[in-house]
Amino acid sequence: MTARPVLTLSAITKSFPGVKALSEVSLSLYPGQVTALVGENGAGKSTLVKVLTGIYQPDGGEILIDGTPVTFATATAASGHGITAIHQETVLFDELSVAENIFIGHAPLTRRGLIDWKKLNSKAHDLLARVGADIDATAPLKELGIANKHLVAIARALSVDAQVVVMDEPTAALSHKEIQELYALVDRLKAEGKAILFISHKFDEIFRLADRFTVFRDGQMVGEGKIADTNSDALVQLMVGREVSQIFPDRTPVVGEPVLTVSGYDHPTEFADIGFTLNKGEILGFYGLVGAGRSEVMQALFGVTKPSKGAMRVDGQIAVIRTPAQAIQHGIVYVPEDRGKQGAVAGLPIFQNVTLPSLSRTSRKGFIKLAEEFALAREYTSRLDLRAASLDQDVANLSGGNQQKVVIAKWLATQPKVIILDEPTKGIDIGSKAAVHSFMAELAAQGLSIIMVSSEIPEIIGMSDRVIVMREGRLVDELAHKDLTAEALVRAAAGIGEVAS
Repeated sequence: MTARPVLTLSAITKSFPGVKALSEVSLSLYPGQVTALVGENGAGKSTLVKVLTGIYQPDGGEILIDGTPVTFATATAASGHGITAIHQETVLFDELSVAENIFIGHAPLTRRGLIDWKKLNSKAHDLLARVGADIDATAPLKELGIANKHLVAIARALSVDAQVVVMDEPTAALSHKEIQELYALVDRLKAEGKAILFISHKFDEIFRLADRFTVFRDGQMVGEGKIADTNSDALVQLMVGREVSQIFPDRTPVVGEPVLTVSGYDHPTEFADIGFTLNKGEILGFYGLVGAGRSEVMQALFGVTKPSKGAMRVDGQIAVIRTPAQAIQHGIVYVPEDRGKQGAVAGLPIFQNVTLPSLSRTSRKGFIKLAEEFALAREYTSRLDLRAASLDQDVANLSGGNQQKVVIAKWLATQPKVIILDEPTKGIDIGSKAAVHSFMAELAAQGLSIIMVSSEIPEIIGMSDRVIVMREGRLVDELAHKDLTAEALVRAAAGIGEVAS
């Protein structure tokens, strides 16, 4: 006999100007079970989560907890009904301590109504241990890396006594070890009887953790059932309404002369003795575990940070790059991992985000030509299969995957020689991944040189002509495409010796 759902969403509808985000969708969450919410970017998953957590109020439909209708006028109201969420990109406060971030808004108080610092730090320590985070609860948050900040966000979500836990791409910034610890945490939450909504684009996670699945497409619920009764092919077909049999495009790379040569790049704290060559029409992969220094090297190449020494040549000529503007002048552009803070400009429409670095192409005598701006933005966003109501839409209202496409389109519109893609498909769905991979192959065939930083082994193997592996700020291995295996990559990244012959 199936237990009664802890939470039920029935015929939920939500519209925004020009787009119907949710159309009479339904979802049930059961105690002690994980329900995977699956769908392409723009399918309505994020909107549903915001309805569920009180950020948005639905235009129609009903929310029931233990069979009783409820309304969530605010996020606080949702939390008061036992709903908490772990978001992919959670807002934290760098100037506060780890413990203050965990208990912000509901810190334990003394009888006098003051914050009980001893209890706050002690409870934070216990929560951090619960999520497998070896972090000092009293340390300033700004001293932590991205992965540890994500663990703090998870601890914050678990600091309230929730019956429903929403996990939105919770492993996006975690290392392999931290992912395994998160899996153990999910298992513990199930054992405690929590109802868990798990959103992920990684099918290995879905089939490892989920008991049930619900599939959204274009704002509608198109399938649901037990995970034991389905497979990845069936889920993909429900998600995209078609078969996606080939994620990685067939390529016959034509590699030309060196375009970018880096030698002896050092940074006082992040990396040392970085040297490599990137050729015309090549996709050069960079692989490593979290903290290996890959993104830091890329930011130095783009002029975001300054190396203490080293040299760079572009097309054989010395290039001195100390600012992003200088990098762009030399034909080098960078699509960052953190698209929300470093890539897209919230508040601006899509077309202005795309044309921002290319205004010289869309203006005459100091005046911007609106028609040319739209034409340029349309050219690149259509090639990337952007899903949006219109190019006037605020980029902040797009899904994460579509924001990523806008950032890629923005830099491609500058017609660069070298594009650095830092985790280009992080947090985007299988259909969008296929579109990005296909476009990368097309660009490489046209002679663009690509550096791709990725933590996803299938992506590294499927897209790279050559791979450089980093560990602890240094280059430790270089593998030709024919030598690429998951084992070889992991061994080099983790510093594990070769298998004895």
